[in-house]
Amino acid sequence: MLEKTTRINYLYDFYQSLLTPKQRSYMSLYYLDDFSLGEIAEEFGVSRQAVYDNIKRTEQMLEEYEQKLLLFQKFQERSTIFKQIRKILDKQDSNQELTSLIETLEKLD
Repeated sequence: MLEKTTRINYLYDFYQSLLTPKQRSYMSLYYLDDFSLGEIAEEFGVSRQAVYDNIKRTEQMLEEYEQKLLLFQKFQERSTIFKQIRKILDKQDSNQELTSLIETLEKLD
């Protein structure tokens, strides 16, 4: 469950500007502020089911955005490359290996 929450939080960070204000509010309250479905429903004057349905639809939309735009995937790839660069720099082993990683990083953007 924590892994899903972390993924949704990242997707929300990347794609929140593509959501409606109501979707942003529900997702922010549920995932960032840890509100329950009941608390969100009370805040907006709707049923718990309406909040649940909206959150599930929004999660699906975020996943669809990621499938098309791959912003989170590219972020993860860049993070991995940065870790590899740091490791190489710590060893001070090979400029060629570092150059290759930097070129890979440039291709991601």
